[in-house]
Amino acid sequence: MKVFKYKFSKLIISLIYVGIALCIAGIGINIFYVATGKISESPNIIIPIIQYTLTFLIPIVLLVLLISLIFSSYYAIDEKTLKTSFGIIKSKYDIRDIQRIILDRTTNKLAVYLKSNVLFVIVVNEEWYEDFIDTLCKANPQIEYTIQSKENDVDKDDKQV
Repeated sequence: MKVFKYKFSKLIISLIYVGIALCIAGIGINIFYVATGKISESPNIIIPIIQYTLTFLIPIVLLVLLISLIFSSYYAIDEKTLKTSFGIIKSKYDIRDIQRIILDRTTNKLAVYLKSNVLFVIVVNEEWYEDFIDTLCKANPQIEYTIQSKENDVDKDDKQV
């Protein structure tokens, strides 16, 4: 199985780390409020328990989601499947269902088309495009591979005139 890490932009990575820092700060602030709060003095004990539980649960869930984005975002190709993982969201595609791959040099995007008219864009380092395409084509030689470039688009425009 060959694994290709998901490539996040610098802005998204920065936002993920800011979110992680905010989650950790939120958990720390909640610990402080629980330690200094007087739950027993509350007229109804249930309301502060629910409140503190939710204020701990929300940053912990967000922290897990953000950390999973960093460590578990990848594409994996084996002999039969293309697996995509975006944090805790995982998908699996049969390689026999992949109809074509298009590498668009004008936008520098790699698109995979399935037989069911589903399209998804592969977001990995540009240096890994050829290796990714080779791995997919070795698993399924029936995949049509096309490169679109500015020169190809100019030729199409000339033919339509």
